[in-house]
Amino acid sequence: MGQPITDESTDGHSASAPARPKSKLNHVVFWPPFLLLIAAVVLNFTNQEWFSSVANAANRWVLNHFGFFFLAVGAACLILCLVVCVSPFGGVRLGGKDAKPLLKMWNWFAITVCTTIAVGILLWSTSEPIMHLMSPPVSKQMEPGGQAAAKFAMETMYLHWTFTPYAIYAVASLMFAFTYYNMRKPYSLGSPIAPLIGDRLARKSGNLIDAICLYSLVAGMAASLGSGILVLADGIHQLIPDVDSKSAVVRAIIAAVIIVTFIVSSATGLMKGIRILSSINTYALMALAVFVLVFGPTAFIFSFGFETFASFLLNFFSVNLFTFSDFLAPRQLDANGNPVAAWATQWTIFYWAVWMAWTPITACFLGSIAYGRTVREFMLVNFLLPALFGAAWMAIFSGSSLYLEMESDAGFAALLEADADGKTYPERVAYALFGYLPLTIGLVIFYVVSSFICFVTSADSNTTAMAAISSSGITPENSEGGLAVKIAWGITVGLVAWVMITFADIEGIKIISTLGGFPAAILLVLVLGSLVKVLFNYKQYNIVDREDL
Repeated sequence: MGQPITDESTDGHSASAPARPKSKLNHVVFWPPFLLLIAAVVLNFTNQEWFSSVANAANRWVLNHFGFFFLAVGAACLILCLVVCVSPFGGVRLGGKDAKPLLKMWNWFAITVCTTIAVGILLWSTSEPIMHLMSPPVSKQMEPGGQAAAKFAMETMYLHWTFTPYAIYAVASLMFAFTYYNMRKPYSLGSPIAPLIGDRLARKSGNLIDAICLYSLVAGMAASLGSGILVLADGIHQLIPDVDSKSAVVRAIIAAVIIVTFIVSSATGLMKGIRILSSINTYALMALAVFVLVFGPTAFIFSFGFETFASFLLNFFSVNLFTFSDFLAPRQLDANGNPVAAWATQWTIFYWAVWMAWTPITACFLGSIAYGRTVREFMLVNFLLPALFGAAWMAIFSGSSLYLEMESDAGFAALLEADADGKTYPERVAYALFGYLPLTIGLVIFYVVSSFICFVTSADSNTTAMAAISSSGITPENSEGGLAVKIAWGITVGLVAWVMITFADIEGIKIISTLGGFPAAILLVLVLGSLVKVLFNYKQYNIVDREDL
């Protein structure tokens, strides 16, 4: 089997590029999600009230009726990741025993961090713990703003941003990498389930699975990019008060700059643009975290962080599967007198649905860059190390946010209250936090630049995977879709994001994305079944090594 094209980023290995056949647009996969996305935006724009009502009703039905299903799938992914780490399967090399790694270990880790949760931790690490502090689950019977609520908030941040999310990604990514490189299956989301359902059925269902998952990711990317535009606009307003962060023109300029940057990065090839950007940004994130640790409430961060992390680990599975008592608790009422969803539905179940909606396409990217690494190395870089990075980040930033709110009356909770339009701006908490630290202006600039790079690298990786899924003729030797397909998806995502946040309601498209988590969760169950089959009989499925004998 041929080796993917490498460059100077490899661990001392290189390969000359053979003549590569051009990939072609897969019309069956590309057009259905593309047109459905445009239709959803038009409906949201022309009849927002009806669209939001239908989307919200469907979203509530899925989360309320299948909430525990999402939690169970997440827990199963975590357990299986731990089993894989210690199993003989961990010694299998992706691509065959003679495969040479595509990336240095540092570059691999940096890309994984920056293309998965780096954007999320920048936005939510300071604001989300305040929400949990002030509104803990009713069933916990905690005093809002009290010490018990603070401990619960910190443990919840570890839950939402460490091991389980990365386990969800790791299971799907590993199976894609193994079936694509070692079983020589097509570049399709049907391939990872071939060991369970058979090659014939996997091939027949491949295009349908690809189209559904592509739609979920594109909708999610539009929502994420929309949030990113808001973060950057507010950051620029912090630096230049005369700039109106709500201006449609300002937001359009920001969207255009992001789109152009990640398209240029994507056009340079996987091993150049995204590798350089992610490496720079990971160093920047680490520097930012160290600065806050040193100049923030250092003693509190260490003591509170370690205590809550230990408690989180000791109660790991009960925290992961917390639903029953929450569903039985008395419901609070919203402004219209309707019962508010259970805490677990609003938070953990919602998060897992979002993660799962993004997982299939993200798995294609993460799996494709793992060539030449062993399964155990894959688990280290895609599961354990990023989870520990997330835990350290949350200890520093969430811990600082909670400390300042409780001990210094920082007023972060007030910043999260809805404005006259009913909208909230969680990014403002991070900027308020920097106000309590030295070199505030420098930190804001650093944060804005880092946020920008995070969005670019995330969009770059996902656009690369989307273009490949939308194309036929993708092979390890010809691993990327055409530039025109990347540009088409990039412009579409950016345009949708700008229209939604400027003229409509971005929550509508975000809900459509989370609805994609349900079929993705079903696909993930099949992937889990495939991984179990491979795990106990991996020599039978490791075709590439048998062919080399």
